[in-house]
Amino acid sequence: MNSEVARAFGGRLRVRVCGLLVEHDQILLVNHHGLYHHSFWAPPGGGIQTSETAQQALVREFAEETGIQVHVRDFLFGCELIRAPVHAIELFFRVEHQAGAVRVGWDPELSMSEQLIREVKWVPLAELEHWAPHTLHGIFAQVKKPAQILDLRGYFGLLPVVQND
Repeated sequence: MNSEVARAFGGRLRVRVCGLLVEHDQILLVNHHGLYHHSFWAPPGGGIQTSETAQQALVREFAEETGIQVHVRDFLFGCELIRAPVHAIELFFRVEHQAGAVRVGWDPELSMSEQLIREVKWVPLAELEHWAPHTLHGIFAQVKKPAQILDLRGYFGLLPVVQND
């Protein structure tokens, strides 16, 4: 994790929201660089700001990261990630695409030279079965098939996935 990312997101508990947007057996994912020593794909989302509801934060984060507007539907599950210096509680919601076209967004917490987002794309759920686990958000390790991600309920404590090179 680079030092600006650690400074912006580390050393404190963060409450985050994440949206699962699935259409036509594809899920919208955001590719991040700079969090780890490898590429990392995760559902769009980010931190809740003071005086902002979880739903408001998720709508804002989707617009910032992907350029699209969403409608927040159901709360699905929560997870906790502790990977120093990051400690995050994440709330996952199912969302529906309302308007806009997918584009590569940005993280307002970071300078333009330290942006994490490299790509935003629709990925067939079946294709994710062939991706290395360490390149995906840890929540995908909680299901046998990626398409089951929408069926998860409850709380998940996520341990870092060990990469075997």
